[in-house]
Amino acid sequence: MNIGEASKRSGLPSKTIRYYEEVGLVQPARAANGYRDYCERDVHVLRFLQRSRSGGFSIDEARKLLALYGGEARDRGDGRRLVARRIGEIDHKIEELQSLRRALAMLSEECHSGREPDCPILDEIAGESARIASPALASAGGEAAGHR
Repeated sequence: MNIGEASKRSGLPSKTIRYYEEVGLVQPARAANGYRDYCERDVHVLRFLQRSRSGGFSIDEARKLLALYGGEARDRGDGRRLVARRIGEIDHKIEELQSLRRALAMLSEECHSGREPDCPILDEIAGESARIASPALASAGGEAAGHR
């Protein structure tokens, strides 16, 4: 099957499939005309990769999971360690987001509606506050906005 059909069956965009091929996660056969020729096994691997990536695993972690899945002698401990590490990362992110939420809630409570010139929210974001509301705003704020 061609990449369009593999895309439809796997639920992944063609661009992602090409990327997975580029990094060696999937290796479709080539037809006589040079086009990629995906088989059902390739689609199965693409679905596996899609689910592992949706679970938040990196490309390298997805590669390891795929190797464990396809290996004859599966070491469940390796998979369990990958999942445990991912759970730890999720728990850490939840803590950061909860801390950020508390800091923002405190700022929101300090801000009174109206046309007053002082705004604790804007002052804190600008770093002009006499009191640093919370280290969470400084550290988690950038991460919450996607800046790492």
